[in-house]
Amino acid sequence: MAMTPRLEMRQGQALVMTPQLQQAIKLLQLSNVELQEFVEGELERNPLLEREEGSAEAKKSDDGGDAQALEFDSGMAPSEAALDISVADMAPDLSSSELAEAGAAPLQDWSKAGSGKSFDEMPGIEETLASDKTLAEHLDAQLTEAGLDAVERMIGGVLIDAVDDWGYMRADTREIADRIGAPEAQVLHVLTVMQGFEPTGVMARDIPECLALQLKERGRFDPAMEKLLANLDLLAKGHAERLQTICGVDREDLGDMIAEIRALTPKPGAGFGGGVVQSVAPDVYIKQAPDGTWLVELNSDTMPRVLMNQRYYATVSKTAKREEDKLFLTECAQNASWLVKSLDQRAKTILKVAREIVRQQDGFFAHGVAHLRPLNLKTVAAAIEMHESTVSRVTSNKYLSCARGVFELKYFFTASINASDGGESHSAEAVRHQIKGLIDGENEVDILSDDRIVEILREKGIDIARRTVAKYRESLRIPSSVERKRKLASGI
Repeated sequence: MAMTPRLEMRQGQALVMTPQLQQAIKLLQLSNVELQEFVEGELERNPLLEREEGSAEAKKSDDGGDAQALEFDSGMAPSEAALDISVADMAPDLSSSELAEAGAAPLQDWSKAGSGKSFDEMPGIEETLASDKTLAEHLDAQLTEAGLDAVERMIGGVLIDAVDDWGYMRADTREIADRIGAPEAQVLHVLTVMQGFEPTGVMARDIPECLALQLKERGRFDPAMEKLLANLDLLAKGHAERLQTICGVDREDLGDMIAEIRALTPKPGAGFGGGVVQSVAPDVYIKQAPDGTWLVELNSDTMPRVLMNQRYYATVSKTAKREEDKLFLTECAQNASWLVKSLDQRAKTILKVAREIVRQQDGFFAHGVAHLRPLNLKTVAAAIEMHESTVSRVTSNKYLSCARGVFELKYFFTASINASDGGESHSAEAVRHQIKGLIDGENEVDILSDDRIVEILREKGIDIARRTVAKYRESLRIPSSVERKRKLASGI
């Protein structure tokens, strides 16, 4: 059959990533700091955009009602029908390349880690500036792999917020426990686990504890060394004879002990990049009303207010003669109008998602972290009739402030496992604890294999795969059934 050129007409549908759609997706996932920077850039590029310095009503009176202002909860916004269509719902399943084109942040590389320095080898300014990973990011990455449940991970996040640039946890554990509504013993347990993170000595509350953690790792924390650490003030003053008496060692042993201490790291977090010091500004405030309900309101200080000067646009449009000038003004007008609508949509979407999170997690706000419920993106998305990708973007780098502190919206989400009978899904953390409880109840006669655990859980209505059980067991640092049986038999 001969190959000949020909023309064909075909009809089809395709998702087109327009610049406006890319901008709307980008705005959804930006933090309030990044949003401010983005809006500043748009104000510089677009002569029709203006910053709203005062209230919307005052600006409206100043401009004679010719400006299209951004108001989050007024009738001046674009139609509700248009705003209720989320840009992420228009493109819910974007590929990684499409997300990159739309301005989505790439996944972070956690492979680079810094290290602390000893007394005699503190980092220079060049080394500190070259570090592109902060200590908080390094600790947070380890926290996710520590095998802690959702409540303990949230406590860990609060503890990380209290770590200074040197790696010390400066907050009082009792104050943290009272603020988040958790037992102090649980806070101390999480702190103990996190004091095993790298770099060794991090999360200590003072220098003696930091040095003790490092000595314990080296197997050199004996009673004599413990007494020396308890009297570091005498060491600083050079009272060697008193230290010999207190520690019960001779001069030579004391010299060796002091040499060991000098080889330790008094500032374990000094090798990490500090990043730009930026306090977290909450996007949403949660307050309790007199009737016991929860009030959710946006932080207007973090929401840029911009308007399109339609009077200026009408004036310059009349004087524009060249076609390229008319085209430029038209594009500026379209971009300005779209930015106003996108900012309004972003604000309303954040408020809608935050309200649903508060409704789902009211126990946390009322009684504390111990009452945190299992929650996933799908549940929130279904409740507010949006796509999961929309909720995911909205909760990224967004924070809420309540009486218990400032928390990232993603803190309130935990994974879930489907029920075998089609009922309500089970929290992954709850299933993890059930697995731990089953294994803790074992004896030498009845050692549960992963397959047997799957059977028991399915009898309870939990649809779970064997590999998932194995993954959860390993995350809890529990050995396999063969290893557990061997340990029980040997009496270890």
